[in-house]
Amino acid sequence: MTSENRPPRPIVTPCIKVCAVDGASGFCLGCRRTLQEIAGWSRYSDEERAEIMASLPLRPDPMESLMAAQSAARN
Repeated sequence: MTSENRPPRPIVTPCIKVCAVDGASGFCLGCRRTLQEIAGWSRYSDEERAEIMASLPLRPDPMESLMAAQSAARN
């Protein structure tokens, strides 16, 4: 099978199909990537994607800031 006939290689992604960006943090509520990272994901090298994925658990949880903002708005 030639490279022209092979299907494209799958790209590893942290996407969990919960796509909404928190305006306060700038992070996606589902995967914690920024809009810039999401938009450029397919163009990044494997190394760039791996570096971003390694940083995701260290990022603040955007759901926490969203919940705090909603709680403050109610009070």
